[in-house]
Amino acid sequence: MTASSSSGTGAAHPARFVVGTGRCGSTLLTRLLDQHSDVTGLHEVFTGLDWDRRFVAGPVSGEYMVDLLATPNPVIAEVVGAGHDAEEVTYPFRASDRYRRGDPLPWILTSTLGHLSADPDEYWDRLSDWLVARPGAGVTEHYRALFDRLADDQGANLWVERSGSSIDYVGELARVFPDARFVHLHREGPEVALSMRAHPFYRLAVQLLYGPTPPERPDDPRSELARRLDAPTELAWFGRYWSDQLANGERGLADVASDRVLNVSFEHLIQHTTEVLLEITNHLDLPPDSGFAARAEGMVRRPVDTRADRLEPTEAEVLDAACAPGREVLDRLVPGFPAR
Repeated sequence: MTASSSSGTGAAHPARFVVGTGRCGSTLLTRLLDQHSDVTGLHEVFTGLDWDRRFVAGPVSGEYMVDLLATPNPVIAEVVGAGHDAEEVTYPFRASDRYRRGDPLPWILTSTLGHLSADPDEYWDRLSDWLVARPGAGVTEHYRALFDRLADDQGANLWVERSGSSIDYVGELARVFPDARFVHLHREGPEVALSMRAHPFYRLAVQLLYGPTPPERPDDPRSELARRLDAPTELAWFGRYWSDQLANGERGLADVASDRVLNVSFEHLIQHTTEVLLEITNHLDLPPDSGFAARAEGMVRRPVDTRADRLEPTEAEVLDAACAPGREVLDRLVPGFPAR
């Protein structure tokens, strides 16, 4: 839907989040939830924000929030500027749009507003003016007000936010939104790892985390990010990344009451979509919508293409070893894993 001019002054809505590792299927799940007539799915609000500023303590101004949300993410700019595409990037880059590929793109325009408006530039202009006019408040209050505004503008009553790799900082989300309910979507580690390897953002991410710094050469004046983007990666790094993210999630969820978290298998979601969505809607306390399940079912393609079963035995062994710590985490987090 195209954004309307709602004032966004309605009552605050409960906080609801889909969290998971990268490439776990959370984008699909949020799109399914977006089929509910009372729900707006919000994509990628937090991951690309400055990690030191996004959950800062104490009151901040509306100007602070505008600056935070508008600060470009240099990793994304590098990847997009190099000509790579990813489904997460919804900014259209049309001739009539304000930004071109490779420009420093305000983070909120990269993924979030492209889902919500046919003209994300103009929509951000209006939202910026509205945020600047808000009185000082904690970041939680500002986020809630913004998310309520976005939902209201879509004619919805509720919002569900999803950001890639959000299991990394689920503990911070639980602290900042103490009433929040979470759906933790998890997927088999080797499939996640192989999907990450095929994804330019995650290839660069694992390079930054685990790879050596590519040497500078006089005949290659590119930035370090650009050189890392083209540098080789090892398959085990992606399994390690999946495992490390789950370990971060386990620590983050340690003090979160179990009734606030619903663990859902991506594989089970695909195989039993209606059943799992009913479980999710009950957990998130969504109102009844008689047509929701049918609309969501129509968006699921079966069977899902898999990659791990096509690996050579030696590659499979290396990847399984890298994913073993993550499986141990899921054994503790999810009773009955991997069956459920």
